[in-house]
Amino acid sequence: MGKFSFQKDERLKKEKLIQELFTKGSSFNLYPFRVVYLPNPQGLSHQVLFTASSRNFKKAVDRNKIKRRSREAYRLQKHRLNETQALLIGFIYIAKEVNSYDQIQQAIAKAIERLMNVKQDTAVK
Repeated sequence: MGKFSFQKDERLKKEKLIQELFTKGSSFNLYPFRVVYLPNPQGLSHQVLFTASSRNFKKAVDRNKIKRRSREAYRLQKHRLNETQALLIGFIYIAKEVNSYDQIQQAIAKAIERLMNVKQDTAVK
């Protein structure tokens, strides 16, 4: 498949891994996301999770729109993450309003850049 695809095995779906990500993972805020990450020892590729809170967005249409825009932005930017160390990544949408695709894309790009720096720091240790 092309490098811009978003395969099923790249999605974080296992409940045990999701729970581990939120209990042991590190995080940083990069508006409109809180990014949670954890090195994935058993994975060969990055696995990603996107969430939007039903507390902030009552309508499922809005939550789905946010997740769809976020997945698309990640899909087009993920080639910048190198594959030397696999990560579990969670993108939690924390804004109170639905942002445009351009704003989401810029935030995802900055988050990926920051994850690259984090990965390099953990690889040195």
